[in-house]
Amino acid sequence: MFSSFFSTAPPVDPNAPNFHPVSDAFEPSQLFGELEPKDTEWACPGGFAVETQTFYFVLEDGTSLMCQVIHSSVGVWYPTIQFTCKLFNPATGEKTWKSVNVTNFVTPPPGLDKRSSKADQYSITYKSNPGSDTPESYIIRANLADDLQLNLDVARPASIPGFKTGKGPKGGYSYFGPDVANPEGYVIHRFWPRFQATGMIIVRGQAIIAKGPGMFIHAIQGMRPNLVAARWNFAHFQSEQHGGVSAIMMDFTTTDAYGKKGAGSGFVTVSLGSVVVGGKLASVSAETKWPGEPQPEKAAVISRAIHSKAEHDPDTGYNAPTEIIYRWAGPSVDPAAPGTVDATIELELGSPSNSKGLIEKVDVLAEIPYVIKTMVNYVAGTKPYIYQWTNPATITITGPDAFVPGLSQGLKVEGTLYNEATFIS
Repeated sequence: MFSSFFSTAPPVDPNAPNFHPVSDAFEPSQLFGELEPKDTEWACPGGFAVETQTFYFVLEDGTSLMCQVIHSSVGVWYPTIQFTCKLFNPATGEKTWKSVNVTNFVTPPPGLDKRSSKADQYSITYKSNPGSDTPESYIIRANLADDLQLNLDVARPASIPGFKTGKGPKGGYSYFGPDVANPEGYVIHRFWPRFQATGMIIVRGQAIIAKGPGMFIHAIQGMRPNLVAARWNFAHFQSEQHGGVSAIMMDFTTTDAYGKKGAGSGFVTVSLGSVVVGGKLASVSAETKWPGEPQPEKAAVISRAIHSKAEHDPDTGYNAPTEIIYRWAGPSVDPAAPGTVDATIELELGSPSNSKGLIEKVDVLAEIPYVIKTMVNYVAGTKPYIYQWTNPATITITGPDAFVPGLSQGLKVEGTLYNEATFIS
């Protein structure tokens, strides 16, 4: 018990790097790491960790749907598991939101592996069908309230593999702390950049046909959420044009405590993304923005969420984006279509008082369980907000013609963009 008083371990250099982003860990040719079965299994980590499975949908009429299972661990306390669902029809402005603390959570359910889970209120069942046009799928069944039931099937096309950033067992991981072998925490994301959904949603006794594209993310934050990041950006664009087009981005900025030269050198931005063109995964991108280091306009790999215009929002106290630019560029991951893929979305969002396509400004502390709330809010003044939008959008893409004829000259593709901007501190 006294060993710590007489430790011979060398002291940690206070100016040593204490953040190791996945976006700097791999060469451009190694950024695409195809998912292995264990990558999307429930890990259910202990300590301070939040693990999520999230499905985002864009239905044929433009309706936005999000379903998420959240497994939250807080120290030695028993984990809290939530099922959240948000349905928004931009044409009518009608919004349905449910957040249910589920009971009797189990993974794996009997006869299934840990990519599946169930509770009294829902089941998510993973199915494998190797060699087919849709080698993987999930069946989502949920009875969240008398006025909301879900019956959804999502299938991943064989031509659009799931991925993590970087090949091998360390693919996807960004590490916090000076010692990568014994990190203070980590963040990891695994993606299906595009799937096709079918099914039905029952809302207040009315049946809604659920058909359209979407995406899936399995993520773990292996430390207190307020220590992971000060900001998040997320976007997914989906279009049925040109055989299926999508572009996704997950982007976070560390707190000031984690950076290239220890505490005080933080606010490092890690941005991960991918582009699907012609119904095929075309490129995977990842980029790091270090404070004080300019990013070149042209680079081998680009992944950026830029708040090009912003305005103070008195509702939240943050400078909310009024215009966002998303940029992707990287080498093709398809050997049959060598070259570079480049894509851009520019979106006007309007002022905070008259926002375009705003679904909601989510007061995070009002929505999450008490145990997580106390964990996040132990820093005085922390009041996280998530801005959520859905809008018609245009993506401009150039790349090899092997994906889509004429792509080398540039294509403008019309679709729907769902995007979020999260402010934590």
